[in-house]
Amino acid sequence: MARKNVLLIVVDQWRADFVPHLMRAAGREPFLRTPNLDRLCREGVTFRNHVTTCVPCGPARASLLTGLYLMNHRAVQNTVPLDARHFNLGKALRGIGYDPALVGYTTTTPDPRATSPRDPRFLGLGDLMDGFRSVGAFEPSMDGYFGWVAQQGFTLPEKREDIWLPDGVDAVPGATALPSRIPHEFSDSAYFTERALTYLKGRNGKPFFLHLGYYRPHPPFVASAPYHAMYAPQDMPAPVRAESPEREAAQHPLLKFYIDSISRGSFFHGAEGSGATLDEADIRQMRATYCGLMTEIDDCLGEVFAYLDETGQWDDTLIIFTSDHGEQLGDHHLLGKIGYFDESFRIPLVIRDPGMRERAGAVDAAFTESIDVMPTILQWLGGDIPPACDGRSLLPLVAGERPADWRTEMHYEYDYRDIFYSRPQDQLGVGMNESSLCVVQDEDYKYVHFAALPPLFFDLKDDPHEFVNRADDPAYAMRVRDYAQKALSWRLVHADRTLTRYRASPQGLHMQEN
Repeated sequence: MARKNVLLIVVDQWRADFVPHLMRAAGREPFLRTPNLDRLCREGVTFRNHVTTCVPCGPARASLLTGLYLMNHRAVQNTVPLDARHFNLGKALRGIGYDPALVGYTTTTPDPRATSPRDPRFLGLGDLMDGFRSVGAFEPSMDGYFGWVAQQGFTLPEKREDIWLPDGVDAVPGATALPSRIPHEFSDSAYFTERALTYLKGRNGKPFFLHLGYYRPHPPFVASAPYHAMYAPQDMPAPVRAESPEREAAQHPLLKFYIDSISRGSFFHGAEGSGATLDEADIRQMRATYCGLMTEIDDCLGEVFAYLDETGQWDDTLIIFTSDHGEQLGDHHLLGKIGYFDESFRIPLVIRDPGMRERAGAVDAAFTESIDVMPTILQWLGGDIPPACDGRSLLPLVAGERPADWRTEMHYEYDYRDIFYSRPQDQLGVGMNESSLCVVQDEDYKYVHFAALPPLFFDLKDDPHEFVNRADDPAYAMRVRDYAQKALSWRLVHADRTLTRYRASPQGLHMQEN
């Protein structure tokens, strides 16, 4: 069998409803221009009900690259170590003869039992996941990127992150139409693209696996020229939120905590004040900049796609486009990736299988999850899917064949413990190990179960934006019970099963097929 290539594109903080192909499929005129992503959607299958199984970045990437739910890998927050015993995509690829290259980052904190407490990897949010080979480092502390910028001849300011401040005499921290101080040819998106092309050209046509990561459209929400001015705020969708932060916060104690505590400074360098008090004009401007950062990535992908075209590798390459998580963007008076709303968890997934043209351009409604990416890649390359993997290969869906036992809901989790920043568990009066929630969601209903706080239940047919909690409504009592049972059954079925198919027997070790 001829060797195959895989290009796994993982962007950061890209919401599913900011995919033009999905906008068109829903009958809406796109407000975002992404011709290269559009091409991928036309030639592949786009999944409209796709979620990351957890947030934020470190946990989300752990699930993406191990195929495990948060309840099994337990890297529950950024800076929390990933147990070294867990298998991952990089290690699996090595087992079938691939040297998995990675541009970008995985935000993985190492297992402290496998190294020294003085290991410098414990000084940051995370480092590279074992099994991958970095060919375009970002972590730790973005040194790879900033070193590249300096090598290009650009003089960095004393505080390197100031390159992302708005440029101009009228510049003030916050939502802005001004460009960042770094020219687009030296942006982080340009850096990742240059690193990817350097790697691909070095392969000189030999088979490859490349995880191509991009930092954008992650904040700070300031774009380089000309991307800063590509979109007008008035053309952006308005925020979906209650009439006031106070009205929104009344829904649940965790939501109130975040509305009360989110600061603008985490999204706009140097800005002061609460993120919940952004007015609609600021939110529309923030969204316009967010779109500019997306179009910059799309232009960068065009360079990579052009190289694959020119070298005849386009039709030998499985291409997957996805994100680690979404972004609230002012919806529900929130910023970032937190809580339980769809904006944080629904993400893009596009799969272009060069051998499967029959469904080109299709939008698939099956419920898919980030843990499905690992087994999909392994099956396409002819490898074995690890028995502990919680995800399932999506290749049957790409071919238009939904298995009879496919999942009937989406599932995701969030662990909100924190010790360095906002410490929600202290204010909410819950323990560290009680600071968690899980979600079971289908087309009609959404159930949110908390370990130590009241549950939530939404009727998505009547309340698609999740404003009205029906958990205590007697009319929904039976449904709340049913979905709570679904959540419990889901956790029971997916409890760690690394060794559960093995048996000792009089004939020696026996292994069941499934």
